[in-house]
Amino acid sequence: MAENGENRVSGGGSAEQGAPRRARGGTRTGGGDAGARGGSRGGRGDTMRRGRGKRGDRDKPREREFQETLISVYRCSATVKGGRRLSFGSLVCVGDGKGRVGIGYGKAKEVPGAFQKAIKAGRRSLKRFTITPGGSIPHEIKGRFGASQVVLIPAMPGTGVIAGAAVKAILEAGGLTNVLTKVYGSTNTRNVVKAVMDALEKLRSKEMTESLRGVELK
Repeated sequence: MAENGENRVSGGGSAEQGAPRRARGGTRTGGGDAGARGGSRGGRGDTMRRGRGKRGDRDKPREREFQETLISVYRCSATVKGGRRLSFGSLVCVGDGKGRVGIGYGKAKEVPGAFQKAIKAGRRSLKRFTITPGGSIPHEIKGRFGASQVVLIPAMPGTGVIAGAAVKAILEAGGLTNVLTKVYGSTNTRNVVKAVMDALEKLRSKEMTESLRGVELK
């Protein structure tokens, strides 16, 4: 019996020794280290949330550097063995409103793809021209391409851009606000647009003219 009691006592001792182990295990799972880790993770989460907020502020719409205007859309069809194969072309003008403008033409199977191609082509072909502080041109000029001729005439402030849809889109994209225009000959949109670009490239300021002639203009 004593031996059994001793055995029981020893068993109880082993149980008592196991209790601290369980307590230690509990400390490991729910102790201060884990709490500290959780707190640090929570802190990281707060910083990430703050960062997301800032990133959201960055995603706010900003002013566009260039103004893209769709002038016209063309539909092309090619007759093949299986029927007709359609494609679309778009003519776009791109400008910054400060004396730079360019035109681009793109062609694709869908209209959005053609529009994107035209925008890229227009940005590559940007050209700078002379513009007065009043939003007009320094002198009268005539541009020509093919059978189309375009005359640009300076106007007083408040006049506006008196022109057709294609010519007006290019002039406004370049930053002109007071100009009179007249088209002679062919009214084909592509030719008229290229004639306008030819006229804008020929513009010269007073300083440029004085340097080329070697004189001082009154």
